[in-house]
Order: sequence, then C-alpha cells, then structure tokens
Amino acid sequence: VQLQASGGGLVQPGGSLRLSCTVSGFSVMDRAIGWFRQAPGKEREGISCISSENNNKYYRDSVRGRFTVSRDIATNTAYLQINGLKPEDTATYYCARSSGTFTIWRWSSESSYDSWGQGTQVTVSS
Repeated sequence: VQLQASGGGLVQPGGSLRLSCTVSGFSVMDRAIGWFRQAPGKEREGISCISSENNNKYYRDSVRGRFTVSRDIATNTAYLQINGLKPEDTATYYCARSSGTFTIWRWSSESSYDSWGQGTQVTVSS
C-alpha cells in the first residue's frame, strides 16, 4: 500500500492549488481517504475526508467552502482542490487511507488511518 501526495507549492494569498494523492495497492473506492495538514509548530489536523461507501465529503470548519475533496476511479487518485488560499493554510499536507476499523464520525482523527503519504508542502505568501 502506497500513497503519494503531490501538487503543493508557493502560492500568493487568494490563489488555488490542486493536491493529488495517487494510491497503489488498494482502490480509492474501497477506503475513505483523509487529508491532513501540519503547520510548523502545530499538531497535524484533519481537514477533509471522502468516504468510500457513499462518496460523502467532510470538512474542517476552517476550510469548508474553500476546499473540495474528490476522487477519480480511473486514475486511482484522490484530489483536494484548494481555493482562496490564506497564509494560515501554509502547512505540509498529507493524504491517508482509512483503517479497517474506520468510523466516519472520527474521520478527522489520525488514529482512524493506517497508511500515509509523505506530504506535500503548501506555502501561501505574497
């Protein structure tokens, strides 16, 4: 099982990015995919999740309306579209695969995931 996050970069405030999470060893249709981020000096936080069973999408309050999670069966990739970037969005972004004991009401907990990508850096600065 592998997850590879990519698409980060340096963006001006108000800009957009699309992060990709390319997976292998399982299908993005079979497990929920979570997105997390960790800013310097802060704990990693869950920001979004797309469920496996019914394609429901979940967001942290601070990103709802600006972030959109999706997945593509054909490429076995999950995406996180980020619009209206703010300096406080600066962080390393990670994608993760839900564990076998995953429950949706704990989607933002790190312990709900069993495999992680290596992270991609997003820096928002003018």
